[in-house]
Amino acid sequence: MTVTLADVAARARVSPATVSRVLNGNYPVAAATRERVLRAVDELDYVLNGPASSLAAATSDLVGILVNDIADPFFGIMAGAAQTEIGGQEGTGRAGGEKLAIVCNTGGSPERELTYLTLLQRQRAAAVILTGGALEDPRHTAAMTAKLARLADAGTQVVLCGRPPLPDSDAIVAALAFDNRGGGRRLTEHLLALGHRRIGYVAGPLERTTTRHRLEGHWAAMAAAGLSEGWPAGRTAEGRDSLTVHGPYTRRSGYEATLELLRRAPDLTAVVAANDTVALGACAAVREQGLRIPQDVSVAGFDDLPFAVDAVPALTTVRLPLYEAGARAGRLAMGTEAPPPGGIATIAAELMARASTAPPRGD
Repeated sequence: MTVTLADVAARARVSPATVSRVLNGNYPVAAATRERVLRAVDELDYVLNGPASSLAAATSDLVGILVNDIADPFFGIMAGAAQTEIGGQEGTGRAGGEKLAIVCNTGGSPERELTYLTLLQRQRAAAVILTGGALEDPRHTAAMTAKLARLADAGTQVVLCGRPPLPDSDAIVAALAFDNRGGGRRLTEHLLALGHRRIGYVAGPLERTTTRHRLEGHWAAMAAAGLSEGWPAGRTAEGRDSLTVHGPYTRRSGYEATLELLRRAPDLTAVVAANDTVALGACAAVREQGLRIPQDVSVAGFDDLPFAVDAVPALTTVRLPLYEAGARAGRLAMGTEAPPPGGIATIAAELMARASTAPPRGD
């Protein structure tokens, strides 16, 4: 037999209205009364009618977390941390207070990203967290801005984690943006300080903000050192130099792009990879050519994923606090942390110099 709200009220010796207030969390209830109601919920295994509740309220108990690839630790770490905060609110494990976080895997598709946001809008999602870099396409940016504005107007909390804020959009609660430019610059400056001058770069997809920002940091460091591989003022990414190769954020891309770089420049002494996964592919390509790391070619990555320190040799990289950023995004989505001033926070990137980089031979 289905357990009703009245059954819970009778077990807890309170009115049905009090049970409703406890479960919806929209009215102050004495702690002892709340505990008695939740104990009755547990004992009777009462389940709140989610669809009916969401129709009565502005939003539901659903929170969407959008990722490009859940199998990529970059996204998995952030999504897991956010989910922990979302599911760890008061009332966890009981039919009141907690939220249901679902991870939406877009595969990097802009169309899929918009589709998931539409589905979450239909479900009256309480919050949406978008992780990772954004697509640099004016039409998609306009569509995203409009979609997020509609979500916000319906009461959905919108948080960006690891991506820059949208232009001309007041829909977001907060944008937590990684300092990809600064991290990219410090990484290349580290290689320059070691004595490297012929530095190849395996970049991510051309149309992604993360790719452009990390490349801009690299090119800025090269230009400051007076090297031709620097990015001249006003030059577009399409006019990139011969020591930069673009591709997906995958190990295979790192492998193939590094082989191409070594073909173009046999005197290359260092390779900077778009992220740590790409760096693993770069390492494989270097070794396949009979070269040693770091004695012949230094290799560096980005993100400081868990495996980076266990690579052989340990990978020089840039640490992004992925777990901390994801957890903060979860708290912002739940309203348990105040937004940063102006709604935007830049999260620092830290250079992690390890054994995969060393001075070039002869230095």
